[in-house]
Amino acid sequence: MRAIYIQRPGGCEVLKVREAPAPAPKAGEVAIAVKAAGVNFADILARQGIYPDAPPTPCVVGYEVAGTVTAVGPGADRSWIGKDVLALTDFGGYAEVACVGARYVWEKPATLSLEQAAAIPLNYITAWALLVAMGGLARGETVLIHNAGGGVGLAALDIAKWRGAVAIGTASARKHEFLRARGCDHCVDYTTADWPAQVLRITHGRGVELAIDPIGGASWKQSYSVLRKTGRLGMFGISAAAVGGLRAKLELLKLVLRTPFFHPLKIIPGNRGVFGVNIHNMYEEADKFGSWMAAILQGVGEGWVRPHVDRVFHFDEAPAAHAHIEARGNIGKVILVPQAQESSRA
Repeated sequence: MRAIYIQRPGGCEVLKVREAPAPAPKAGEVAIAVKAAGVNFADILARQGIYPDAPPTPCVVGYEVAGTVTAVGPGADRSWIGKDVLALTDFGGYAEVACVGARYVWEKPATLSLEQAAAIPLNYITAWALLVAMGGLARGETVLIHNAGGGVGLAALDIAKWRGAVAIGTASARKHEFLRARGCDHCVDYTTADWPAQVLRITHGRGVELAIDPIGGASWKQSYSVLRKTGRLGMFGISAAAVGGLRAKLELLKLVLRTPFFHPLKIIPGNRGVFGVNIHNMYEEADKFGSWMAAILQGVGEGWVRPHVDRVFHFDEAPAAHAHIEARGNIGKVILVPQAQESSRA
């Protein structure tokens, strides 16, 4: 099989397609012929050598795939064979074959293309954890969604509108029209220095009940500053560290130095809360993922879950796919496919 390897930490050029033996499914696993794989910021941080959970290089990353089950391991239900599925992988998604525990595999809704299906697992599970499971977003509350034009951002926007919440999305100005069309109630240009003041103006000085922030560093302090009483800050990434070349580790250090310290003696009288989400570090929680995904896939059928694919790249174009995300050029999901192919719903 062909797989995209991170040969060593570095820029986009370290991504190379190599031949490798196809894995065989172990007990409880299914083997998936991958037709589409999602690209995430975690993959970029892993490539830059600043994602602590990444396997040692050379390695194959990738958290989510869609494709067809071709084989099952001992103890796995053979009825999976031949089905089109989407799956949450624990790395290894950038390959023509991925072996995944059957508990992390779900049948693809017929209404979705394989590329759209690959845009669901990590993004929507992350958004569900942030807004529903931990954020407790309720009808009528206001949520601040940072990087609203990204994969998790659009997933969070879908969930927020389904919950009956008011959504404020931060994104560059060129993405605002698209976000409004998706249901974002208020758009804020995060590139302006006064974005917290804009959020407070929108909320008439009250602030938001929930803010989800994948940026890190000083942004977490600013997001905390716009929380209303009983407001919650959900942190789930450090995208500000995703810069090219040798600057990556320096930017990570600067980000750490700018990260606020949330002391209990400040949080308690402030009546605010902070929490973090890292899906990789809760990968063993298959029962939670299963129940969340059941609601998400029901949302596909009801029409409120709408995965949006920005661009599709061939495996050989993986460096360009990473560069596209690093440049903040995407609106929605970036997908890798093993071979040049038209979008398919089959």
